[in-house]
Amino acid sequence: MPNDLDISRAAKMQPIAAVAQAAGIPDNALELYGRYKAKVDPALVPSREELGKVVLVTAMSPTPAGEGKSTVTVGLGDALARAGRKTVIALREPSLGPVLGMKGGATGGGYSQVVPMEEINLHFTGDFHAITSANNALAALVDNHIFQGNALHIDPRRITFKRVLDMNDRALRNIVIGLGGPTQGTPREDGFDITVASEVMAIFCLATGIEDLTSRLAQITVGYTYDRKPVTVADLGVQGALALLLKDALKPNLVQTIAGTPALVHGGPFANIAHGCNSVIATGLARELADVVVTEAGFGADLGAEKYMDITSRVADVAPDAVVVVATVRALKMHGGVPRDRLDEPNPAGLEAGTANLRRHVRNIARFGLTPVVAVNRFTTDTPEELDWLLSWCSEEGVEAAVADVWAEGGGGPGGDDLAAKVLEALRKPSAFAPLYPLQMSIEEKIRTVVQDIYGADDVEFSVPALRRLEEIKANGWEHFPVCMAKTQYSFSDDATKLGAPIGFTVHVRDLVPKTGAGFIVALTGAVMTMPGLPKSPAALRMGVAPDGTPSGLF
Repeated sequence: MPNDLDISRAAKMQPIAAVAQAAGIPDNALELYGRYKAKVDPALVPSREELGKVVLVTAMSPTPAGEGKSTVTVGLGDALARAGRKTVIALREPSLGPVLGMKGGATGGGYSQVVPMEEINLHFTGDFHAITSANNALAALVDNHIFQGNALHIDPRRITFKRVLDMNDRALRNIVIGLGGPTQGTPREDGFDITVASEVMAIFCLATGIEDLTSRLAQITVGYTYDRKPVTVADLGVQGALALLLKDALKPNLVQTIAGTPALVHGGPFANIAHGCNSVIATGLARELADVVVTEAGFGADLGAEKYMDITSRVADVAPDAVVVVATVRALKMHGGVPRDRLDEPNPAGLEAGTANLRRHVRNIARFGLTPVVAVNRFTTDTPEELDWLLSWCSEEGVEAAVADVWAEGGGGPGGDDLAAKVLEALRKPSAFAPLYPLQMSIEEKIRTVVQDIYGADDVEFSVPALRRLEEIKANGWEHFPVCMAKTQYSFSDDATKLGAPIGFTVHVRDLVPKTGAGFIVALTGAVMTMPGLPKSPAALRMGVAPDGTPSGLF
């Protein structure tokens, strides 16, 4: 059986100019990056009165067994196009950390991929490099300001803005900089985050244009003075330079699926440690171009989807009109206690036990005024009896569901037709969408609302440092921000080992990080890291390149 890279390489791609023309993108808005990639200037795309409807694809809690959320997103987009709807897909860009680590890329799989997958997964158009450069330029400017006299009286012990790298590198989590004498700067403890967790990335994905980008960059809090007053980028006066480094990257990237559906791939914050959604500029552009926009939010519905509803949908006109929750028989069995090496075997009891996880995600979506469609992503090991039982279970729960065989057949074939029909029916119903909580709530109550209503926890416990930070947030007038929960993706709790739908637990908030440019407060829970590490056998061990430049080992 061919792997994803083989399938991608065999695809007959259209010139990207032809894809753009079919999507309604004028030539003067297109900036070519070779034959099959381009950037699009949204300012040069004509607006229309009736914008496309948004379908948000999310999932049950992820497992090592795989869920295939991106594959279903691409397959659904292709299936909707096959059904005669003008469709554009909006996805996040892959981070090199997971690509070289263990999770893989973000371009889908099988015959439901965006292409050219190897170029998208490796550097793409350089957006992440621009974000990394802007972030680290700001860090260097902060340290230079202190070295050159420190007119703003920044306390080096209270600098909160970190350097970043688009790689999993645990050795950089905690470092000491400025060693080597007075000419090398002020020695202090520091550390790196991964680029996809940076505030610059979040701002990049939440900004509605270059002016909003510049304004948000100016509002970043880089640290505090000796008398504990916040210091911003505006105080340093370098927001213009940072925006300049990002101006070209801010234009969405246009590629295509194997079936030829246009796809905008832009931005890439992680959903477990950041807000987990592609840029609102890309989703907004897609709404200008298409009747239906299919986008996704990272990890399970407790993370990316909650943040899409409570953060992303507040800053731009991208609220979802329908939601798809992806599930697999294999993942459900794993949540039901079946060992990973026994997932290929039929296990009705394990499958039934695992549906507790899916039930909680489905009911959580209803808390936002939306009834989701369940997409059962078919794996080759699934039996007809298992698939029929799961569809029957969904029916008993009052939820529409369809099997999606889009990995093997592609959404351009019949594998996504049933799912597309269910989604189109959902789009015909009026939306009652509303965020989970009002912004007038205190930060503590917003966190408690997410923890209790979405995770199913009994309560939340704040560490002493987190309690102090709550007071600082209130004193600085930041309580109106939404919250961005940083939590393990594998469990509703902050303990990755608690699978299924745990009850009777407390979520532990160890610290709070104000992201005043992005406009949210990050709540760090449990042992979640903002700089991941590589696994014992990283995917990089299987990668290589042939003498003719052909890559190998990419998934």
